[in-house]
Amino acid sequence: MELEIKNVSHTYKNGKKALSEISTSLTPGVYGLLGPNGAGKSTLMNIITDNLRPTAGEVSLDGNVIWKNSNAYRARLGYMPQQQGLYSSFTGTRFLWYMAALKGLSHREAKTRVNELLELVNLKDAADRRIGGYSGGMKQRLLIAQALLNEPDVLVLDEPTAGLDPKERIRIRNFISEIAADKIVLLATHVVTDVECIAKEIILLKQGRILKKASPMDLIREMDGLVWEFLIQPEEMAGVQKKYLVSNIMMTDAGMLVRAVGNGEQFPAERKKAAANMEDVYLYRMEADIG
Repeated sequence: MELEIKNVSHTYKNGKKALSEISTSLTPGVYGLLGPNGAGKSTLMNIITDNLRPTAGEVSLDGNVIWKNSNAYRARLGYMPQQQGLYSSFTGTRFLWYMAALKGLSHREAKTRVNELLELVNLKDAADRRIGGYSGGMKQRLLIAQALLNEPDVLVLDEPTAGLDPKERIRIRNFISEIAADKIVLLATHVVTDVECIAKEIILLKQGRILKKASPMDLIREMDGLVWEFLIQPEEMAGVQKKYLVSNIMMTDAGMLVRAVGNGEQFPAERKKAAANMEDVYLYRMEADIG
């Protein structure tokens, strides 16, 4: 199974160019889509979910251009939007039945899938409660459940852990990892750590272009010699933040420990080399003038 994006560009009617010649291919597994606001993530997801036609290029699943047979493609697609478009007066069960009807599932199929998914996302005990009384994490899990009703091959998740506490984030992250073995999962997020552990590849998007697509391990490996730590005094902080690309500052007994990315020679002589992580990768790739 392969989802192929070929030379996709999109310009809105106001003249804003959101995407420029995006080309990549996705196979089963989790892909993290990372980029700042305005990078083109939403436009790309709308094109992949067949909610928007690009001004150039095409998207195909197993060789079939998706908008040439939209119904067949959408039958293989699951989508979780960022906005929680939930009816607070519905129960969890009623909402899933409603979504199953919209997706065209038969009564028998819907009954089986609703029960399976409530169990799968750990909402069985809350199934008959009104959604208005659900926590943020429960709502997110319900939205993931509706995206899985039709047993999709392609699953697009827009900020699935937004606004959740650490425990719920970990639970949803692990759940996504579990279901991704036989699906193409595209996960768009601002939380870098949510994809660092589960993504087989990360797509870094900036100004409508793909800067880099690689495994987290490879991206981190490329940062060798570019992450440094050094101590400063509090009165130096403002100047340091203006001068360097700082990823973290932590107060210690000896002063303020600065973590920064860049060529080591630009930092104070007392610097020490540090192990990189995906937050360092993101900062360096998005803020530094590199490709």
